[in-house]
Amino acid sequence: MAESEVGDLYITIDDIIPKSPERLAEEKKESGNHFYKIKNYKDALIKYEEAIKLCPENAAYYGNRAACYMMLAMYKKALEDAQKAVALDPTYTKGYIRMTKCYIALGDISGAEQAIKKASELGGADCTANERSALASLQRLHDDALRAMAAQDYRRVVFCMDRCLEYSPSCSKTKLTKAECLAMLGRCQESQEIANDCLRFDSFDTEALYVRGLCLYFEDKDEQAFKHFQQVLRLSPDHKKAIAAYKKAKLLKQKKEEGNEAFKMGRWQEALNLYNEALTIDKTNKKVNAKLYFNKATVCSKLNQTKQAAEACTAALELDENYVKALLRRAKCYTELEQYEDAVKDYEKLYKIDKSKENKQLLHEAKITLKKSKRKDYYKILGLDKTASDDDIKKAYRKRALVHHPDRHADASDVERREQERRFKEVGEAYGVLSDPKKRVRYDRGQDVDEDGAGMSDMNPNMAFQTYFNHQNFDFCSGNTFPESAFSFQFG
Repeated sequence: MAESEVGDLYITIDDIIPKSPERLAEEKKESGNHFYKIKNYKDALIKYEEAIKLCPENAAYYGNRAACYMMLAMYKKALEDAQKAVALDPTYTKGYIRMTKCYIALGDISGAEQAIKKASELGGADCTANERSALASLQRLHDDALRAMAAQDYRRVVFCMDRCLEYSPSCSKTKLTKAECLAMLGRCQESQEIANDCLRFDSFDTEALYVRGLCLYFEDKDEQAFKHFQQVLRLSPDHKKAIAAYKKAKLLKQKKEEGNEAFKMGRWQEALNLYNEALTIDKTNKKVNAKLYFNKATVCSKLNQTKQAAEACTAALELDENYVKALLRRAKCYTELEQYEDAVKDYEKLYKIDKSKENKQLLHEAKITLKKSKRKDYYKILGLDKTASDDDIKKAYRKRALVHHPDRHADASDVERREQERRFKEVGEAYGVLSDPKKRVRYDRGQDVDEDGAGMSDMNPNMAFQTYFNHQNFDFCSGNTFPESAFSFQFG
């Protein structure tokens, strides 16, 4: 640059002759390019904006700013600049390529196809090879998602939408399709977060409002859900999904409330019919259906349909595995059905969820009941109930012991003899426990009969027999006494 010296001052020609807007704009562009290369996109954007203000009819400046917006993931603004660039210069190939990229990022497949076509006409097919490949992949994913949605395979749709978002990170439709399917899968919190993000950009986004209403409906927040569906229908009266969801929500609430009213009035069968009817309305609403199944179980219990009550609780727990009320009722049903091991499992899970003293006690009692169920029922062996007196026990033992004593069955077959031996031994065990007050108390509590933990299985039945009959020799057939050796029958 030419300079002249005046004293200690250096004056350039530029100080004398001002730069043209075109020249200043070019310098701004070059400065912007420098910032762009070092990935300082915000400063680059400022420089490109300054260049555009100086020369608003230069297509390349808009193209550069479009590229900068793209790097900042501001695809709508980038698309506007790219469109402006090709409007100023219809032969600007880079402008069409950037339009294609923006359309793909925004999920506009039709717009991308048109832009690719124009770019290929100007620069040849090779200049858009990457964009063509991305667009083809995006189209396949959309087609796959449509088939999955028709089959109600919501997990597959979520997978497809996640892959689509790798190509179209700014497509609200893709995000909301994913959000809708997440709601259908019961993942309402994730779904609402997506819908809320979309509503921050556009508070009148009907799809986002619909998805949020759907989540509220699945969370059994009827009134809030109704308000969202109503808002969607005010903005878009023909929104088919909102219409269908709103109708289902209202009908489900109506039937549930009718069932509850019948239950309160003690009309058990009517309540059961209404709950069953409500359960057919919407299979996708897991939370409400879980409550309906529990209500059904409660009614079945009132009708003494214990097995059906347990089955209804199981159905509720399949929809909500941590449904405490359903766990508690099913455990009680299992106890009534003498399915003690299943009852213990439910009480264990209940205590794991809520470690309260009450649940701990319930688990303890269930384990005792299970233990009791696995041991011999000495009352049943003697043909007694648990309130039997000492005299009742003695009389029952005398009767049973005489019936099953092996000497009485000496002429029976081997099979029959062994069976009578076994039963005689059991009668002796039963008498040995129930005739001893301390052992009987422990037995009734479900504790080990002997302090050292030994059971009664090794008890000698002859000893019990001799003890009871006080060594009196008794002839089973005639009632007369017989040799004491008769009491020394040896078991194999």
